[in-house]
Amino acid sequence: MRVAGYDRAREPDAVRAAIGVTGQFSAVDKLLTGEENLRLMADLHHLARSAGRRRAGQLLEEFELTEAARKPASTYSGGMLRRLDLAMTLVGSPQVIFLDEPTTGLDPRSRRTMWQIIRDLVAGGVTILLTTQYLEEADELADRIALLDRGRVVAEGTAEELKRRIPGGHVRLRFADPQGLDAALQVLRQASRDGDALALRVPGDGSLRSLKTLIGQLDDWAIEVDELSVHTPDLDDVFLALTGNPTNEKVTSP
Repeated sequence: MRVAGYDRAREPDAVRAAIGVTGQFSAVDKLLTGEENLRLMADLHHLARSAGRRRAGQLLEEFELTEAARKPASTYSGGMLRRLDLAMTLVGSPQVIFLDEPTTGLDPRSRRTMWQIIRDLVAGGVTILLTTQYLEEADELADRIALLDRGRVVAEGTAEELKRRIPGGHVRLRFADPQGLDAALQVLRQASRDGDALALRVPGDGSLRSLKTLIGQLDDWAIEVDELSVHTPDLDDVFLALTGNPTNEKVTSP
């Protein structure tokens, strides 16, 4: 097995040098400033003093922490701490990063900022192995996804490949009046009413071919549709379908 081009058995030191880890719980020393935390990491990587200062300054700027650089990390917000934590991992310029739940506890704005940082790292050639409980995050960031259930991989593939593994995709048609809905029901035998709304659900995978067929049927019968939307299963649906129901444990008192 090779990691970042290095043989794991023959070049273990090079493999370790190529790997960075940012855990779920911050490794930041909150008694130090942001700049001091980065310089400490530079010392641990045996960078020369001047090189360590340059690297710290570069990362503070890249992660938008320059203004807070000389403030104690204890004064940082959750989003700032996560950015500093990841910046500390990058001091040694790793080629492979293990990133464990990078956005846990962050507000939506901080989460999206972290997502962009991760995208920029990947665009720069860094390989990231990311673990997350937020399947929306996996959908946004991952080239390939592995779903785990009780420590076992139950499915693997791209987000789109995984979504196609379960049924449930449909096209929702909304009508302006009951007459239009009733007319569509006569034509689209596979459709079903969508609750009490003037809408139908038509099973389909959302592909261009199936949409053309559906629209052609409606045009042939001059049926007016107020609104059309395509709904496909998301990764939450995939996870629930592939992992099954959790075991209910009954606790009894002696």
